[in-house]
Amino acid sequence: MAVARAPIWFQLYVLKDRGLTAAQVERVQAAGATALCVTVDSPLDGARYRQQRLKPEIPPGVTYPHLAGVREPASIQTLDHVVPANLTWKDIEWLRSITRVPLLLKGVMSGVDADAGIAAGADGIIVSNHGGRCLDTLPATIEVLPEVVAAVKGRVPVMVDGGISRGTDVVKALAPGAAAVHIGRPCVYGLAVGGAAGVEHVLKLLRQELLMAICLLGCRDIPSITPDVLWRRG
Repeated sequence: MAVARAPIWFQLYVLKDRGLTAAQVERVQAAGATALCVTVDSPLDGARYRQQRLKPEIPPGVTYPHLAGVREPASIQTLDHVVPANLTWKDIEWLRSITRVPLLLKGVMSGVDADAGIAAGADGIIVSNHGGRCLDTLPATIEVLPEVVAAVKGRVPVMVDGGISRGTDVVKALAPGAAAVHIGRPCVYGLAVGGAAGVEHVLKLLRQELLMAICLLGCRDIPSITPDVLWRRG
C-alpha cells in the first residue's frame, strides 16, 4: 500500500547573494518542497548572550541547509554576514515571481505588516517572534494573533508558533482564528529522547490533549472552536 507523502516546507533566509538565494529556491522546489517559509524578522542575530558564552560551533563538514554553497565559515557566529539587513517588500515580490509553491512569511508581528505581506504576494502569514531570541521585550505571539487575524480578514491562512506545548495551547491559538499552529521544541525533545518514535509520541499526546479539550469545552469539532470559548477576566 502506498504511503502518502507528508508536506515538506523549507525555511528560507534570504542571503546577500540573491543569485544564491534564487538557486536555493530552485533546488528545494526540485527536491519536492511544498511551501517556502521566508524568515522576515531576523536580518541579524539579537543579543544571544548564552550562545556567546557557550560559543557553539557547527561540526566539520556540516552546514545549515539555507547556507549551502556559502563560502564563509558556517557557524552560528557568522550568520549575520550572510543574512541581509536590507530585506524589503520588493524582495518578497521578487521571491513570489520565482517561486512555484506557496510563499509564507514567518515572523510577522503586526496587522500592518501582515497586510503589506499579502500585498507583496504572500500566500500565508506565520505569526512568530523568533522564539523571543532576537528582539527583547516582544509580546507573545498569542497576544498579537487576534490583531493579525483581523487585518488579514480571511484572505490567506494565518498560522502561529511560540510556546505551543499542550493541547490547550492549540485551542487558545485556534480560537482567535489561527488556521494551524507550528510546534518546535516539544518535537525536538521527542526526537532527542526517542528519535522518530519520540516525535510521533509527542504529536499523539498533543492530539489527545486537543481532543480532550474540545470535548470539555462542549465543542463538536475544530471549526466550532470560536473566540467565545476563551475565558477572560473582567
